[in-house]
Amino acid sequence: MPVRGTGDQERRWNFAARWLPGIPVERAEVRLTGTYRLRPGLYVGVEYNPLADDVGLLANWRVFDETEQRPMLMLGTSSDRIGTASGRAYYATIAKDLEQLIDLPIAPYFGTAYGEWDSKFELIGGLGIRWRSDLVSTHVYDGYNLHHMLDWYWDSDYRLGAVLAQQGDDYYAGVSVGVGL
Repeated sequence: MPVRGTGDQERRWNFAARWLPGIPVERAEVRLTGTYRLRPGLYVGVEYNPLADDVGLLANWRVFDETEQRPMLMLGTSSDRIGTASGRAYYATIAKDLEQLIDLPIAPYFGTAYGEWDSKFELIGGLGIRWRSDLVSTHVYDGYNLHHMLDWYWDSDYRLGAVLAQQGDDYYAGVSVGVGL
């Protein structure tokens, strides 16, 4: 199960949009992304947050794939966590699909991220759950808040999602869409 955000591993181009109405930070309300696979495991692209007129680099590099014995290692950059008004984040994560080991369709990940917004490192983590081959939930802790996404995939090229983003004591519901070409 791919970790959400690493891009469709077979498609050269990936485009996505997220809308979180009412979230109190303009940059987080609308997010548009486009990435290009330079080679397997290496994606570069652009993130545009139009309400804040914020444009930034997206990059993900799968340093090595997971094996039966070893987790995957991912390095990357994107905008800082949901809810920050500006800044970039730089992260390193490891992830492992555990279904073959424990017979449950789950893939946890752990790592660290440096955020420019508050100029410090945070421990991050999450869990992907494959409910069916076309329905996956991802639960993300960004060092401050917990966010939940439920994605429905069809024709292997399209994704429609529901997003629940935490900001302190409040939650904001939104939607996301994605396509791989």
